[in-house]
Amino acid sequence: MKQPVEHLVLMGVAGCGKTTAAANLHAALGWPVAEADDFHPQANIDKMSQGVPLTDADRRPWLDSLRDWMSEQAASGTKTVVTCSALKRAYRDLLSQADGRVLFIHLVAEQDELRERMEHREGHFMPPSLLPSQFATLEPLADDEDGVTVVSRATPEETFGAILAALEAAAPA
Repeated sequence: MKQPVEHLVLMGVAGCGKTTAAANLHAALGWPVAEADDFHPQANIDKMSQGVPLTDADRRPWLDSLRDWMSEQAASGTKTVVTCSALKRAYRDLLSQADGRVLFIHLVAEQDELRERMEHREGHFMPPSLLPSQFATLEPLADDEDGVTVVSRATPEETFGAILAALEAAAPA
């Protein structure tokens, strides 16, 4: 029997709607939100700002710090919403080591749609030029992973409705 969820991790390539969905989940559930981007060391931000994709070695300390934060929250009885690209199975496996059940919500959309979204957003260090490398790196959720895939809809409200429906289906029986 599945345990109740302690951590919801909104995953997917840049521009798929992780931050907006996290804000909607926070409003609905009251759970604190952690933006994985805020856990990046400055060296990673500098690389991405220059259009240089990160390596797995670059990502490891970042993912470790995010996992540790999730465990700290669970130890204090706090459930969380996390935004993290979590593009590879190995990254999700590492995040799944956090204390408590970690459920991944993979938000998906077409690359052209995401590029357009990214070209119109402000204040983010990830340039649209890195989107193809994200798609090349992406390993979709496998059947044995604790997660659901949600197709991004025409509006954030419709996407949020699809997320809620997916969460209901993933809840313990």
